[in-house]
Amino acid sequence: MKSSGIIGVIGASGAEAKDLNIAYEVGREIALGGYILLCGGMGGIMEAACKGAKFNNGTTIGILPGESPSEGNKYVDVPVVTGLSHARNIIIVRSSHVIIAIGGEFGTLSEIAFALKLKKQVIGINTWNVSESIIKADTAKEAVAKAIGLIASDNHNM
Repeated sequence: MKSSGIIGVIGASGAEAKDLNIAYEVGREIALGGYILLCGGMGGIMEAACKGAKFNNGTTIGILPGESPSEGNKYVDVPVVTGLSHARNIIIVRSSHVIIAIGGEFGTLSEIAFALKLKKQVIGINTWNVSESIIKADTAKEAVAKAIGLIASDNHNM
């Protein structure tokens, strides 16, 4: 893989068009930055982000809730089959260097909670406002730039 960082993208499988467009742009920016996109591998925000990455030669990983790699969206390069349903959310968070949350429902909220508990940075666009620790972003470009900055800062401090 061509990257030194994994950016997790989280959000609802049933999302509004505005958030789907943002997710596509986030995926595109992650790919253009040379980073790997990791998500839950299903539809909605996850599929839109993977599509944005794939259309820009990016690499995508999907942490799937079910028991078959075919359950993932068609833009997932590396399907990780867990059979864990929503419990897979902890794997998404632990495997990401930083998380970008776009919109979201209760599954997204659980991922945000895991990330905050584990001291992972969360960048939010139109998402849950549950902590001052969530870094706000207004655009996909801004969110990914902040994520890349955080990864670079962490790598510099190692």
